[in-house]
Amino acid sequence: MPGGRLTQQERQQIALGLADGLAYAEIARRLDRPTSTVTREVMRNGGPTAYRPDLAHRAAERRTQRRRTAAPKDAAPPREVDGRDGEAVREFEEMFTTVLMQSGLPKMMARVASCLYTTDEGSLSAADLTQRLQVSPASVSKAVAYLESQGLVRRERDERRRERYFADEDVWYQSMLASARGTAAMGDAAREGVGVLGPGTPAGRRLENIARFVDFVSESIVRAAEEARDLLHTKPAAPAEPHTGDTGDTGDGHGHAW
Repeated sequence: MPGGRLTQQERQQIALGLADGLAYAEIARRLDRPTSTVTREVMRNGGPTAYRPDLAHRAAERRTQRRRTAAPKDAAPPREVDGRDGEAVREFEEMFTTVLMQSGLPKMMARVASCLYTTDEGSLSAADLTQRLQVSPASVSKAVAYLESQGLVRRERDERRRERYFADEDVWYQSMLASARGTAAMGDAAREGVGVLGPGTPAGRRLENIARFVDFVSESIVRAAEEARDLLHTKPAAPAEPHTGDTGDTGDGHGHAW
């Protein structure tokens, strides 16, 4: 499998694959590259609908030049973070932030969410986020308030009464429920409009169709989220209690269970 930076020709092939509707994994297979390399390349350069290979190549060259200019010639290689490649971790966080932005999160909210989701603890304080992201406390507070409203984070106070923010294991379950509630509210509003505009009018019929559609979607979201949580977040069964009583003869003449 080739290593190193993507070439301009490889970026052209990525663009062709995207135009053909290929999945990232298939594009990566054709390039003999990791899927994560292709995903990161596309998401940091506008996403699948806006990716331009020439612009992406120039952006990569600028990043390389900035690193060379910023680092002294005798600088040590990037330090490992908890046994991980620090440069790879930073690149992943950047890519994940871009993916969250593509999904609809504003930039600061995406940066805070990415920071929380990629910590082993899954928890950071406001001071931690301010320091890591090099932003003001007000920016962190605004971002957390938005993420909390979407069910993407929760907050608690620790023993020193400081606020800490958490990305729980079921964060996407909570987010889907929040999304379903928002969708259901749209249905309620549309149905109220039917009563105001009249069920027999063109506008009333349009709003009735909207209400029925979003009702179905919101119910499907809740059902799918609950099924996914039950399936994917099932905790392992507790080990069986050891049998301490008389084992007796189990059929092999020696008291064994086989």
